[in-house]
Amino acid sequence: MGKFNEILMLDATAQAELIRKKEVQAPELIESAIENIEKLNPKLNAVITPIFEKASEDAKKNIPVGAFSGVPFLMKDIGAAVGGARMSMGTSLLKDYVPARDSELTVRYKKAGLIILGKTNTPEFGLVPTTEPILFGPTHNPWNLERTTGGSSGGSAASVAAGLTAMAHANDGGGSIRIPASCCGVFGLKPTRGRNPLGPDFGDIMSGMVCEHAVTRSVRDSATLLDATSGPDIGDPYWAPPQKRSFLAEAGTKPEQLRIAFGTELVTNGVVHSDCIEAINETARLCEELGHIVTEVTPQVTTSPEILEESFITVWLSGCVATIDSIARISGIPANPSLYEPLTWALYEKGRRYSAADYLNAITQIQRTSREIARFFENYDILLTPVLAEPPVRLGTFDVSGNDPMKAWDRVVEFAPFTAIYNATGQPAMSVPLFWNSKNLPVGSHFVGRFGDEATLFQLASQLEKARPWVDRKPLIHISNSEA
Repeated sequence: MGKFNEILMLDATAQAELIRKKEVQAPELIESAIENIEKLNPKLNAVITPIFEKASEDAKKNIPVGAFSGVPFLMKDIGAAVGGARMSMGTSLLKDYVPARDSELTVRYKKAGLIILGKTNTPEFGLVPTTEPILFGPTHNPWNLERTTGGSSGGSAASVAAGLTAMAHANDGGGSIRIPASCCGVFGLKPTRGRNPLGPDFGDIMSGMVCEHAVTRSVRDSATLLDATSGPDIGDPYWAPPQKRSFLAEAGTKPEQLRIAFGTELVTNGVVHSDCIEAINETARLCEELGHIVTEVTPQVTTSPEILEESFITVWLSGCVATIDSIARISGIPANPSLYEPLTWALYEKGRRYSAADYLNAITQIQRTSREIARFFENYDILLTPVLAEPPVRLGTFDVSGNDPMKAWDRVVEFAPFTAIYNATGQPAMSVPLFWNSKNLPVGSHFVGRFGDEATLFQLASQLEKARPWVDRKPLIHISNSEA
């Protein structure tokens, strides 16, 4: 297993190259990955639905020829479906639900040659920025098992950080790729709205808030995977502007001198932890050292923070209501509080009080703000902010089962105030692991690009990866495993 411990900690591109050169056989790499999951997952609780038997069978068949032929992969347990595998979305009512077909994104993963080993843990319906569902229990951060992995793609981010797979499916409706990437010290890019398909079951989700992609060990893996999956599906209501060349080519290109704005100013009332401020100041200095023009300034919008927050929550909670009502309609089981976590039910009840007019007014407000922010990007190529207002907090901080659920929601807003606005604007954004605090906890740097411009983000990310490599940083759980 020693040889494969090293291989499993390589990025997916390197693993695929070993398989292409026949230095490693896909079946043995898959079996080693399964063995590694069985060894580490009891500590992490990141993989909640193994698909090991089918993965072993798939690895022995004629694997599609693609960028990642024979490479192990994990799917988040919400969003893109895997036909024949349970998709619970973190809720007990769906604990036995098995989709009959693959989502289009899953089809594209398989065409790229990826072998799906299982499904990763997520909070109930992906509603909160921590992965602690009552149904499956908490996922533990590989850097400190008492800390959150973030959410909602926490199971995926923990898996990549711990070396279970080099990359894993993730999605992002308010920060759910970038938040766990920050907490777990991996790379996480949220693509432009419409870049990846949501079909065949959805055209868009929550008026375009939700995007599909992945968390990865390296920048080139993220770029290559996006090359394999991006582009419209039949009948999509809209799609992102086509790129001029491949994302992998962009990741291999040194950026021209960029105009980078940066700041830690909150759009909500709250406090930013000194570690997060230090991380952004250090990242800004690094960008200056790399030759970029860095200016401390952040977008100014005419809408008050309170109205902007309420507009986002109106759309977000309307999505929660639509999801729960849809489950009730399909299952024939009326929605009631005994079926859901207390925080989920409190958000559902709050969401039911919104009218159709409230929803449309919220969309209008969000679109007005999006246009204002777009104008800011006429003068700057990139915006740099913290991903989170705090380093990874202790598990249990967001009490989803407590007596005062809405107080838990207020804590959610305090923890993650920076990311959701760019789901509303549809812009691409990424968390880059450039900083670890004095407790050896990762603190990501959040970069936002113009709408449709993942290219510049990939160029800058690769430059930062080369200047400040993170691949050799090993979390405690991986070091313990290597010594075992």
